[in-house]
Amino acid sequence: MVIKNVSLETVCGITSKFPENRYPEVAFAGKSNVGKSSLINALMNRKALARTSAQPGKTQTINYYNINDSIYFVDLPGYGYAKANEKVKAQWGRMIEKYLHQSKQLRQVFLLVDIRHAPSENDRIMYRWICGNGYQPIVIATKLDKIKRSQVQTQLKLIRSTLQLASDGIIIPFSSETKQGREELYEILDGLIQECQE
Repeated sequence: MVIKNVSLETVCGITSKFPENRYPEVAFAGKSNVGKSSLINALMNRKALARTSAQPGKTQTINYYNINDSIYFVDLPGYGYAKANEKVKAQWGRMIEKYLHQSKQLRQVFLLVDIRHAPSENDRIMYRWICGNGYQPIVIATKLDKIKRSQVQTQLKLIRSTLQLASDGIIIPFSSETKQGREELYEILDGLIQECQE
């Protein structure tokens, strides 16, 4: 995948109507501070189009990035942000659920988890929720550069067992620092674009 044009095309808040896009969509879900914006920026080959922040919980909208006029990256609000009050958390949850139900162009959901830790209860709920909505999420294990190479397989095994991934479930270790894992993601995205054009 060669990134030529990228634009933040639509931003949807809690009361917004979702756009009816012509191109396929892939959605990125993950808890606050898992490195979602960093991953999206790395994929888009941009430094800071997706807003990264030291403050978790920054993405409180659903952001649609048009990539090459051929696919949309959809950045979902980060979940599990401890300082958000229950009402706000519930609204984010409803917004994500509404998106999963209503998007006509959604083709794939990527669930980001931190490779350094076992997936949290929120991660497990989100995984089951995505599956319950008819999608088989691809898990991206972020922050790969933060652990030793000798720990990688152990951590991937932990993620697989904690989320109870199907035997054919895909986990891609990823680092936004070294860009390891990016080519694998590009292959998946290219495949989706091709499928939709056939």
